[in-house]
Amino acid sequence: MGQKSRNNRLFHSSIILLLVSLSAALSSPFQLQTLLPRPLPSAPTLSWHDSEPESNSLQETSQLDPLSSNTTLEVQLELHHVDALSSEDTPELLFDLRLQRDALRSGTIYSLVSKAVARNPPRAAGRRSGFSSSIISGLAQGSGEYFTRLGVGTPARNLYMVLDTGSDVVWVQCSPCKSCYSQSDPIFDPSKSASFSGIPCRSPLCRSLDSSGCNQRRMCLYQVSYGDGSVTFGDFSTETLTFRRTSVGRVALGCGHDNEGLFVGAAGLLGLGRGILSFPSQTGSRFNRKFSYCLVDRSASSKPSSLVFGDAAIPRGALFTPLLTNPKLDTFYYVELLGISVGGTRVPKISPSLFKMDQDGNGGVIIDSGTSVTRLTQPAYTATRDAFRLGATNLKRAPDFSLFDTCFDLSGQTSVKVPTLVLHFRGADLSLPATNYLIPVDSSGTFCFAFAGTMNGLSIIGNIQQQGFRVAYDLAGSRVGFSPRGCA
Repeated sequence: MGQKSRNNRLFHSSIILLLVSLSAALSSPFQLQTLLPRPLPSAPTLSWHDSEPESNSLQETSQLDPLSSNTTLEVQLELHHVDALSSEDTPELLFDLRLQRDALRSGTIYSLVSKAVARNPPRAAGRRSGFSSSIISGLAQGSGEYFTRLGVGTPARNLYMVLDTGSDVVWVQCSPCKSCYSQSDPIFDPSKSASFSGIPCRSPLCRSLDSSGCNQRRMCLYQVSYGDGSVTFGDFSTETLTFRRTSVGRVALGCGHDNEGLFVGAAGLLGLGRGILSFPSQTGSRFNRKFSYCLVDRSASSKPSSLVFGDAAIPRGALFTPLLTNPKLDTFYYVELLGISVGGTRVPKISPSLFKMDQDGNGGVIIDSGTSVTRLTQPAYTATRDAFRLGATNLKRAPDFSLFDTCFDLSGQTSVKVPTLVLHFRGADLSLPATNYLIPVDSSGTFCFAFAGTMNGLSIIGNIQQQGFRVAYDLAGSRVGFSPRGCA
């Protein structure tokens, strides 16, 4: 009799809980937003010219030395997607190549982090490894997705440079070439630059390299090897870089005479990582250690993407989340992701512990400009995907595509309703536009959920999810901000 009474109480309790859940669901209806399906865009065309007037330029300044000047700078640059260097390819081929680059880049990130975490104790500052060792330092330039045009040397030679928040060392191809890949501009000739200067082996800059050496004149040599087998090798030097009409002197960069592997038509790479040799770290006092970018969805706007250095890089009203530090690796920008909402409701199976970085540097979440597709650790991805599928039952399913396992046939549709999606960072809830997570993958109306799972404990927030936001890096305040209207 007692058992029956207990069972009745349990049954009634279950009914009450169910009614409470239904009541909560009715009071908080599933949230949807509108997606206007647009086809895959063709490759953009390059719109700038070396001689065009710079309508947004700041007033012309004299050359500034980042090590001695007390003057702070502000500068804005246009960014273009790397597809602009392959304008004759079809949209389908360009998208396929983008996913291939993405797979290589994410694999390189995971390899770099795992090697750094396995290194115990961590690499001491100033350690100099021989060139015979395989050092992964940064990411393949071929996997960088955006580039800009800036001047190198005196007089300035305008060159296309890939921007990369996952790399530190700044470098360009230099003549004479032992091996140089094809680039759009003439190879930079350091002998024709009045500001080019080699770095002595004894210099702290030389000792800051992961992989350094000396030539017969006791001048510094550098080597950067990438996870896909690409490599750049040459003289480590200082040079003047010119951004529009603002010149910054004595920037440490690699002058590469032997550059091989997966590279695109740009002349080199501008490292925007957190390491000591990255451009923001070297010139921190000149730009108040602040920069930001806004990456524009090419299928929705003809407005160019942009990069800003200095105080103007931080937009008003931005939502900020603190930067975290990996004790084993200083290159990447780690942030704290607490959860994800789909349709206005927190996904219940996602807890902050899924994204937590442990004391050894394992796991965590990085935000990266060169990775396209956001990769979530597998349990978090599965829960997010299943919640999205449940809220998108009104959409016709399509076969899987490449790394995407949740796709829809939107052919013939001009407007559809899709579940909302919010990334909850500590202190900043990032509500994504529908175009930032449901993207076209062909010209037949197939759209896929632009997230992927990874068995690695490290999650990566990619540039598809960052589109349309101004992403502001305030290194002085150790924080990253997001402004939904920052591209205006």
